[in-house]
Amino acid sequence: MQTQLSASVPSPAASRIHHEGYRAKVISAEQAVQYIRPGNTVAISGFASAGTPKVVTPALADRIRRARAAGDDFTINLLTGASVASETERLLSEVDGIALRMPYQAEPTARGKINDGRMDYVDIHLSHVAQQVWQGYYGHVDVAVVEIAGITESGELIPATSVGNSKTWLDVAEKIILEVNSWIPEALDGCHDIYYGTALPPHRKPIQLTDVKDRIGQPYFRVDPARVVAVVETAAPDSATPLTAPDATSEAIAAHVLEFFDYEVRAGRLPADTLLPLQSGVGNVANAVLGGLSRGPYRGLTCYSEVVQDGMLQLIKDGTVRYASATAFALSAAGLDEFVRNIDFYREHIVLRPQEISNHPEIVRRLGVIGMNGMLEADIYGNVNSTHVMGSRIMNGIGGSGDFARNGYLSIFMSPSTARGGAISSIVPMVPHVDHTEHDVQVIVTEQGLADLRGLSPRRRSRVVIDRCAHPAFQAELHDYVERAEAAPGSGHTPHLLGEAFSFHQRFQQTGTMLAD
Repeated sequence: MQTQLSASVPSPAASRIHHEGYRAKVISAEQAVQYIRPGNTVAISGFASAGTPKVVTPALADRIRRARAAGDDFTINLLTGASVASETERLLSEVDGIALRMPYQAEPTARGKINDGRMDYVDIHLSHVAQQVWQGYYGHVDVAVVEIAGITESGELIPATSVGNSKTWLDVAEKIILEVNSWIPEALDGCHDIYYGTALPPHRKPIQLTDVKDRIGQPYFRVDPARVVAVVETAAPDSATPLTAPDATSEAIAAHVLEFFDYEVRAGRLPADTLLPLQSGVGNVANAVLGGLSRGPYRGLTCYSEVVQDGMLQLIKDGTVRYASATAFALSAAGLDEFVRNIDFYREHIVLRPQEISNHPEIVRRLGVIGMNGMLEADIYGNVNSTHVMGSRIMNGIGGSGDFARNGYLSIFMSPSTARGGAISSIVPMVPHVDHTEHDVQVIVTEQGLADLRGLSPRRRSRVVIDRCAHPAFQAELHDYVERAEAAPGSGHTPHLLGEAFSFHQRFQQTGTMLAD
């Protein structure tokens, strides 16, 4: 569970508001949420818990609770960057305050309401959010609540520890509430690159970013002051992203990935010292892979990803990574402390961009990004399910994994070979929900081994996936399935037994295990 210290209003001497017009708009969070009406579409800042408003959203949840106690219906449509601080989603979900959620969530209360059909949820690629909002897919954005680090004398907004979709929210919202957080180190100023050159078809132009370190925008957000209806001051830390030490399984997965990188270097497909820009999803496996890089021969690496995690900070500190581009931080409590204490150093090696740039397909393809993401399960032909348990119950969402899988130079998906104490196999005959098709999946890794699927037909892929990635307890049954499917009349290019394709999942639902008797 994520933790967050209580917010406190800074003294006037600590104020980060250096613009007279904005100082005149300072009010309390309780007053600010009066601008939010039932049925509004509300867009808030935040990405992977960093940069989430600290006091306005709790005040909104309290207002909704009181309205419901009085017998009034009060819900909003909630738009974000990706996941936000768990307190935000929990508080709003507990009071049944969210009618629609987009584009990603990672909080158990909200997840339960989504799976019970009590909250609409639209799960989309993170690179698509800005464009779809501009095109009006989600209607009119009534209010944006955006955390910032300060306001300059000229009225520009200093971004916080995440950028996410904040630029888009500030561009499109009818009303804007700014939450100015003086906890954010002032030295973060200059760490951002806010690009204002994107456009909708047919007016798009190439994005001139050819190196991870390139800066193509400006350090601040710009906004029409007339649309800012309230400014709220606070001094509260970001929520910490929970992180446990890598276990034997994640270390084994990391070892297979690092061995694969060595193989690709020897084959001449990756630069010997610097590889290609790395993207890594959030989690212990991803941190284990990043940690393993420091023990290898690679130096001067770059990262073009969504988040900066603890492992990436360490790689920057020891010189393994020379530069990292992301849209947000996703740090543990120790990582937050490390970053704040050494902000002047890290600012020279990290840039934060809007997520429409951090996840932009054109840039991911141009830079040749190596995408490394987690999965729930893969099938024997290489289709990956990263979002739905037993095919129907959402976990979190697709996030940015599809942006990097389809457009990256390499797409790698990782998972332990089993879950629930060995009762669930992550390698199955057919995934009941497909997030990433076999056409976008090149490498699958479990602690058992690594399956390189490039250049293999479906029949050959099935053997490689089973032999190298499946847990031994499930290998014999998977081989039996493939052999009988291939022997069946009209087996075709991708052999399946339609009556048995989901037999692993059906068995689990009936008996509590995918294991055969």
